[in-house]
Amino acid sequence: MKVVAFERSVQGTGASRRLRNSGKTPGIIYGGKDTAVAIELDHNALFHALRKEAFHSSILDLEIGGKEQKVLLRDYQMHPFKPLVLHIDFQRVSATEKVHMRVPLHFTNAESSAAVKLQGAVVSHIATELEVSCLPADLPEFIEVNLAAIEVGHGIHAKDVTLPKGVTLVLHIEQENPVLANARIPAVKSADTEAAPAAAAAPAAEVAKDKA
Repeated sequence: MKVVAFERSVQGTGASRRLRNSGKTPGIIYGGKDTAVAIELDHNALFHALRKEAFHSSILDLEIGGKEQKVLLRDYQMHPFKPLVLHIDFQRVSATEKVHMRVPLHFTNAESSAAVKLQGAVVSHIATELEVSCLPADLPEFIEVNLAAIEVGHGIHAKDVTLPKGVTLVLHIEQENPVLANARIPAVKSADTEAAPAAAAAPAAEVAKDKA
Protein backbone atom coordinates (compact mmCIF):
# COMPACT_ATOMS: atom_id res chain seq x y z
CA MET A 1 0.00 0.00 0.00
CA LYS A 2 1.15 3.54 -0.74
CA VAL A 3 1.04 6.40 1.75
CA VAL A 4 1.76 10.03 0.85
CA ALA A 5 3.20 12.29 3.54
CA PHE A 6 4.90 15.68 3.77
CA GLU A 7 7.78 16.72 5.93
CA ARG A 8 6.70 18.81 8.91
CA SER A 9 8.97 21.70 9.89
CA VAL A 10 6.93 23.15 12.78
CA GLN A 11 6.44 20.99 15.86
CA GLY A 12 4.88 21.32 19.29
CA THR A 13 1.41 21.05 20.82
CA GLY A 14 0.10 24.26 19.27
CA ALA A 15 1.42 23.38 15.81
CA SER A 16 -0.11 19.89 16.02
CA ARG A 17 -3.47 21.35 17.03
CA ARG A 18 -3.40 23.71 14.05
CA LEU A 19 -2.54 20.80 11.76
CA ARG A 20 -5.52 18.80 12.98
CA ASN A 21 -7.82 21.80 12.57
CA SER A 22 -6.69 22.03 8.93
CA GLY A 23 -7.47 18.37 8.21
CA LYS A 24 -3.95 17.00 8.70
CA THR A 25 -2.50 14.42 11.08
CA PRO A 26 0.98 14.81 12.60
CA GLY A 27 3.29 11.81 12.60
CA ILE A 28 6.87 10.61 12.70
CA ILE A 29 9.13 8.18 10.85
CA TYR A 30 12.01 6.60 12.75
CA GLY A 31 14.40 3.67 12.56
CA GLY A 32 17.25 2.69 10.30
CA LYS A 33 20.37 4.75 9.84
CA ASP A 34 18.51 7.99 9.12
CA THR A 35 17.30 10.38 11.78
CA ALA A 36 13.66 10.61 12.80
CA VAL A 37 11.54 12.82 10.54
CA ALA A 38 8.37 14.67 11.59
CA ILE A 39 5.64 14.34 8.96
CA GLU A 40 2.05 15.28 8.27
CA LEU A 41 -0.60 13.35 6.37
CA ASP A 42 -4.07 14.01 5.01
CA HIS A 43 -6.40 12.98 7.82
CA ASN A 44 -9.31 11.63 5.78
CA ALA A 45 -7.10 9.45 3.59
CA LEU A 46 -5.29 8.16 6.67
CA PHE A 47 -8.53 7.49 8.58
CA HIS A 48 -9.87 5.32 5.74
CA ALA A 49 -6.52 3.53 5.35
CA LEU A 50 -6.55 2.58 9.04
CA ARG A 51 -9.83 0.73 8.48
CA LYS A 52 -8.06 -1.70 6.12
CA GLU A 53 -6.49 -4.75 7.68
CA ALA A 54 -3.52 -4.72 5.29
CA PHE A 55 -2.53 -1.24 6.44
CA HIS A 56 -1.72 -2.66 9.88
CA SER A 57 0.23 -5.74 8.81
CA SER A 58 1.90 -4.92 5.49
CA ILE A 59 5.06 -3.19 4.36
CA LEU A 60 3.95 0.28 3.25
CA ASP A 61 5.46 2.50 0.56
CA LEU A 62 5.70 5.91 2.20
CA GLU A 63 6.34 8.79 -0.21
CA ILE A 64 7.88 12.05 1.00
CA GLY A 65 9.02 14.70 -1.47
CA GLY A 66 8.79 12.31 -4.39
CA LYS A 67 10.96 9.66 -2.73
CA GLU A 68 9.62 6.37 -1.38
CA GLN A 69 10.78 4.35 1.61
CA LYS A 70 9.58 1.08 3.09
CA VAL A 71 7.89 1.43 6.48
CA LEU A 72 5.66 -0.38 8.95
CA LEU A 73 2.83 1.14 10.96
CA ARG A 74 4.00 0.97 14.56
CA ASP A 75 1.50 3.03 16.54
CA TYR A 76 -1.33 5.53 16.26
CA GLN A 77 -3.50 7.45 18.68
CA MET A 78 -7.21 8.08 18.28
CA HIS A 79 -9.33 10.74 19.98
CA PRO A 80 -11.22 9.23 22.97
CA PHE A 81 -14.64 9.70 21.38
CA LYS A 82 -14.26 11.50 18.03
CA PRO A 83 -13.37 9.75 14.74
CA LEU A 84 -10.05 11.61 14.75
CA VAL A 85 -6.50 10.29 14.32
CA LEU A 86 -4.31 12.34 16.66
CA HIS A 87 -0.87 11.02 15.78
CA ILE A 88 0.80 8.19 13.86
CA ASP A 89 4.22 6.48 13.97
CA PHE A 90 5.99 4.63 11.17
CA GLN A 91 9.19 2.60 11.37
CA ARG A 92 11.64 2.26 8.47
CA VAL A 93 12.47 -1.31 7.47
CA SER A 94 15.47 -2.81 5.71
CA ALA A 95 15.08 -5.56 3.11
CA THR A 96 17.88 -7.52 4.81
CA GLU A 97 16.74 -7.23 8.44
CA LYS A 98 13.97 -9.31 10.00
CA VAL A 99 10.98 -7.56 11.51
CA HIS A 100 8.70 -8.60 14.37
CA MET A 101 5.07 -8.02 13.55
CA ARG A 102 1.63 -9.03 14.78
CA VAL A 103 -0.27 -10.54 11.86
CA PRO A 104 -4.08 -11.02 11.84
CA LEU A 105 -5.54 -14.53 11.80
CA HIS A 106 -8.17 -15.65 9.29
CA PHE A 107 -10.11 -18.71 10.50
CA THR A 108 -11.47 -21.06 7.81
CA ASN A 109 -13.48 -24.30 7.41
CA ALA A 110 -15.06 -24.32 10.87
CA GLU A 111 -18.49 -25.11 9.41
CA SER A 112 -17.15 -28.17 7.58
CA SER A 113 -15.59 -29.70 10.71
CA ALA A 114 -17.18 -32.77 12.29
CA ALA A 115 -17.37 -30.91 15.60
CA VAL A 116 -19.73 -28.33 14.11
CA LYS A 117 -21.60 -30.42 11.49
CA LEU A 118 -22.16 -33.58 13.50
CA GLN A 119 -21.92 -32.53 17.13
CA GLY A 120 -23.32 -29.00 17.01
CA ALA A 121 -20.25 -27.46 18.60
CA VAL A 122 -19.57 -23.74 18.67
CA VAL A 123 -16.07 -22.63 17.70
CA SER A 124 -14.61 -19.73 19.69
CA HIS A 125 -11.72 -17.60 18.41
CA ILE A 126 -9.44 -17.09 21.40
CA ALA A 127 -6.77 -15.05 19.57
CA THR A 128 -7.05 -12.67 16.65
CA GLU A 129 -3.36 -12.31 15.72
CA LEU A 130 0.05 -13.94 16.02
CA GLU A 131 3.46 -12.35 16.45
CA VAL A 132 5.91 -13.48 13.78
CA SER A 133 9.44 -12.78 12.63
CA CYS A 134 10.52 -12.62 8.99
CA LEU A 135 12.17 -10.52 6.32
CA PRO A 136 9.96 -7.68 5.02
CA ALA A 137 9.49 -9.42 1.67
CA ASP A 138 8.06 -12.51 3.42
CA LEU A 139 5.63 -10.67 5.70
CA PRO A 140 2.10 -12.07 5.12
CA GLU A 141 -0.97 -9.84 5.27
CA PHE A 142 -2.69 -12.55 7.32
CA ILE A 143 -2.21 -16.13 8.51
CA GLU A 144 -4.84 -18.75 7.71
CA VAL A 145 -5.96 -21.08 10.51
CA ASN A 146 -7.70 -24.19 9.12
CA LEU A 147 -10.33 -25.42 11.58
CA ALA A 148 -11.52 -28.42 9.53
CA ALA A 149 -9.95 -30.91 11.97
CA ILE A 150 -10.92 -29.18 15.22
CA GLU A 151 -12.37 -31.53 17.85
CA VAL A 152 -14.80 -30.91 20.69
CA GLY A 153 -12.94 -30.22 23.90
CA HIS A 154 -9.67 -29.56 22.08
CA GLY A 155 -8.09 -26.39 20.76
CA ILE A 156 -5.97 -25.33 17.82
CA HIS A 157 -2.65 -24.02 19.13
CA ALA A 158 -0.15 -21.61 17.61
CA LYS A 159 2.30 -24.40 16.82
CA ASP A 160 -0.43 -26.28 14.91
CA VAL A 161 -0.60 -23.56 12.26
CA THR A 162 1.23 -23.92 8.96
CA LEU A 163 3.19 -20.70 8.43
CA PRO A 164 4.23 -19.22 5.07
CA LYS A 165 7.79 -19.80 3.91
CA GLY A 166 10.35 -17.68 5.74
CA VAL A 167 7.99 -16.87 8.63
CA THR A 168 8.62 -18.06 12.20
CA LEU A 169 6.54 -17.71 15.37
CA VAL A 170 7.60 -15.35 18.15
CA LEU A 171 6.44 -17.02 21.35
CA HIS A 172 6.90 -15.78 24.90
CA ILE A 173 7.72 -17.68 28.08
CA GLU A 174 4.35 -16.93 29.68
CA GLN A 175 2.57 -18.42 26.62
CA GLU A 176 4.75 -20.96 24.87
CA ASN A 177 1.96 -22.35 22.69
CA PRO A 178 -1.22 -20.27 23.05
CA VAL A 179 -4.66 -21.56 22.08
CA LEU A 180 -6.04 -19.81 19.00
CA ALA A 181 -9.48 -21.44 18.83
CA ASN A 182 -11.49 -24.16 20.58
CA ALA A 183 -14.74 -26.06 20.11
CA ARG A 184 -17.34 -26.54 22.83
CA ILE A 185 -20.84 -27.99 22.98
CA PRO A 186 -23.23 -25.21 24.13
CA ALA A 187 -24.54 -25.71 27.67
CA VAL A 188 -28.20 -25.73 26.51
CA LYS A 189 -27.50 -28.47 23.94
CA SER A 190 -25.69 -30.54 26.58
CA ALA A 191 -28.71 -30.29 28.89
CA ASP A 192 -31.05 -31.35 26.06
CA THR A 193 -28.84 -34.36 25.29
CA GLU A 194 -28.93 -35.50 28.91
CA ALA A 195 -32.68 -35.02 29.11
CA ALA A 196 -33.37 -37.10 25.98
CA PRO A 197 -32.40 -40.53 27.47
CA ALA A 198 -34.46 -39.79 30.58
CA ALA A 199 -37.49 -38.91 28.44
CA ALA A 200 -37.06 -42.11 26.42
CA ALA A 201 -36.83 -44.21 29.59
CA ALA A 202 -40.15 -42.92 30.98
CA PRO A 203 -42.46 -44.63 28.43
CA ALA A 204 -40.51 -47.90 28.80
CA ALA A 205 -41.09 -47.82 32.54
CA GLU A 206 -44.82 -47.24 32.02
CA VAL A 207 -45.05 -50.22 29.61
CA ALA A 208 -43.34 -52.47 32.15
CA LYS A 209 -45.81 -51.30 34.81
CA ASP A 210 -48.83 -52.07 32.60
CA LYS A 211 -47.56 -55.60 31.91
CA ALA A 212 -47.21 -56.20 35.62
